[in-house]
Amino acid sequence: MSTIAEQIEPSAPVGGRRHLGAALTVISLAQLMVVLDSTIANIAIPHIVKELGFTAGGQSWIITGYTLTFGGLLLLGGRLGDLYGRRKVFMIGVLLFALASLLGGLAQTPELLLAARGLQGVGAAIASPTALALITTTFPAGTERNRAFAVYAAMSGAGAAVGLILG
Repeated sequence: MSTIAEQIEPSAPVGGRRHLGAALTVISLAQLMVVLDSTIANIAIPHIVKELGFTAGGQSWIITGYTLTFGGLLLLGGRLGDLYGRRKVFMIGVLLFALASLLGGLAQTPELLLAARGLQGVGAAIASPTALALITTTFPAGTERNRAFAVYAAMSGAGAAVGLILG
């Protein structure tokens, strides 16, 4: 077994059931935010374009800026978690995502909104792979880990649906 594989397989749950429940809640809510943000802007584009005065070509960057940084940096986000600690890197990603979301919500110019959307993608690219790694390392193999992944996946689906409704 490789060194990384040995680090991933916990022999027993870290902490108790309360710890596992809190960890799953935080991880799942973060995933809900990440996925919700990718769909909510699609529906809100006409309103955003009107309010901020986007050009026809510029409006596509509302979605592209987020998606490009998110997809392009996923591998880096996972590697940062491996190098500097999954929990710490996850929290940095969530904090960056939240601050960028606030910045985007307060944006008064197209440029500021696009910068915020790009930063949201960076935060999401850091938080998402480390969230999966945290589930793998926090929950013992078997039923508990399977349930944790099921909740995580359900929150992803819920985030997509809620984003379309709220957008």
